[in-house]
Amino acid sequence: QVQLVESGGGLVQPGGSLRLSCAASGSIFSIYAMGWYRQAPGKQRELVGTISSGGRTNYADSVKGRFTISRDNAKNTVYLQMNSLKPEDTAVYYCNADLRSDYFSRANYWGGGTQVTVSS
Repeated sequence: QVQLVESGGGLVQPGGSLRLSCAASGSIFSIYAMGWYRQAPGKQRELVGTISSGGRTNYADSVKGRFTISRDNAKNTVYLQMNSLKPEDTAVYYCNADLRSDYFSRANYWGGGTQVTVSS
């Protein structure tokens, strides 16, 4: 069984920074892309950014230049460094991973989410 657990959310003032972490654990054979999504109240879940197993990143236009995704393959962990935060970044942030739990099984997994609130 695979679990993704996010941490690092909280309340921050506009212009501040937060760093989210997401650790994958359980039966993991290999991890391909990992990423972050977010969902604000009353809105659909949207992509924040992704990172390939080789470290190639892709970001939503709304966060380019402010957010940075990185990963530690040895720890099966992905990070989201968020700088210059704005009130519109307020959302529940979800971790996602495309991985194999064994040689024959590949699937997409989600974490339970962590709340980020940007407010003065």
